[in-house]
Amino acid sequence: MQSSPRLLAAYRPKDKAKAEGSVYRVETRILARLRHERFFSVVEANAAIAKLTWDLNHRVTKSLGTSRQELFESIERDHLRPLPATPYEFATWKRAKVSIDYHIIVSADRHYYSVPYQLVGTQVEVRLSEKSV
Repeated sequence: MQSSPRLLAAYRPKDKAKAEGSVYRVETRILARLRHERFFSVVEANAAIAKLTWDLNHRVTKSLGTSRQELFESIERDHLRPLPATPYEFATWKRAKVSIDYHIIVSADRHYYSVPYQLVGTQVEVRLSEKSV
């Protein structure tokens, strides 16, 4: 059985070495320097991590002759978009059949929801989230 090219691409990421290199860099430049430190609050630990992160991002690299922060400012900042006005809300989708009484059942607790009568006998897709159906 042959795999589709899309499936093969998922198992062979092109940027894996770059991502692992970044993890190694953070481990050696930030975590390793803090391994003997003792923090008494999350705020204190975050402040120490923030300082080392700033140092890492502003350090000039040998290969590029510039810092990561300068690269970000010159290449990536202009491409950023603002965050959405509403926060992401996790939702699931479920299929339900509209019964003769214009209702669908969408949960294991057998909650019934009304739908337009024109949909009797059809399959509908229902989006379920914490706040809405």
